[in-house]
Amino acid sequence: MLKAGIVGLPNVGKSTLFNALTRSRKAEAANYPFCTIDPNIGVVIVPDERAYVLQKIAKTNVVVPAAIEFVDIAGLVAGASKGEGLGNQFLATIREVDAIVQVVRCFEDPDIVHTMGEIDPIRDIEVITTELVLADLDSVSKRIDKTQKKAKSGDKEAIIEVALLQKLEPHLNSGKTANTLVGTDDEKALMKLFQLLTAKPVLFACNVAENDLATAEQNKFVQKVAEYVHTHHDAAYVPISAKIESELIDLPADEAKAFLKDLGVDDSGVSSLIRGTYALLGLQTYFTAGEKEVRAWTIKKGWKAPQAAGVIHTDFEKGFIKAEIVSYKDLTTLGSVAAARDAGKYRLEGKEYVFADGDVALFRFNT
Repeated sequence: MLKAGIVGLPNVGKSTLFNALTRSRKAEAANYPFCTIDPNIGVVIVPDERAYVLQKIAKTNVVVPAAIEFVDIAGLVAGASKGEGLGNQFLATIREVDAIVQVVRCFEDPDIVHTMGEIDPIRDIEVITTELVLADLDSVSKRIDKTQKKAKSGDKEAIIEVALLQKLEPHLNSGKTANTLVGTDDEKALMKLFQLLTAKPVLFACNVAENDLATAEQNKFVQKVAEYVHTHHDAAYVPISAKIESELIDLPADEAKAFLKDLGVDDSGVSSLIRGTYALLGLQTYFTAGEKEVRAWTIKKGWKAPQAAGVIHTDFEKGFIKAEIVSYKDLTTLGSVAAARDAGKYRLEGKEYVFADGDVALFRFNT
């Protein structure tokens, strides 16, 4: 299962958000720096109403949704790349995740201390970015020294690698992240082997006060973040209220919905954040639907039919013959597999078929 790491400065709401995402109180949330030391890990359900629509068509009582993992990582401070605070631990943990959700404080509260004084989300983003870039620069410099010896001996792979590293070094030195480097597909594939922190996709979670959620897009801090991350990171942002969601953890679904409605919103932003992270990881969903259950299966975008079958069982991929496919839209519009078949919307696809998000599938295979 792919992981997204929740990062940010101390006291910006990381652990509160983690608890909200996982519907638990696993992470200690307190008004002091480094209340998270060991990373907390939780499995989070991806909100997707399509599964429950298919449940009615399949006439089953069981729905198994898609899920991803979130990791609550210790707060980072300036100097982390040199070991300040819990920097070494932070960097080691973030290296293990597949994507980053950076929580940015966009609320003022005199009772919650900000370790750097006044509220300034752009400064906060730049502090974290700088530390990650510095850590990457150190990694690139060491890799150049190590690889140059092979390149000088005429090793073709080493020559290609050194060329990319030497392209990366000045880019990082200018304060830019690795994921903004313009490169070929081959260079991007090679860069993954470097395991650079700033090569990971990032989504920014703008943590706003309870009273600001309904008008989050007018929040001056959110507006600054929106402009900055688009320009400097080519990244998306999601306004959320971790405090509100943490208050909803113990409420039944209907009461939670009523609570949000009283605040003038349908959602605190957490559902959008989960879906945004799912997409950030390059994931999409296909379904199997029958009397036993409706299940959402997670695959990478661009996967072909045998790979998609393999997430159910390796035997499905090894012995793949055909995939019986109907799109979610066609199935729900027509109301049944039989109707979809009669309308010519139910089809057989072979090994080269690239799965689309929302496909409903049944596999034929040999064991």
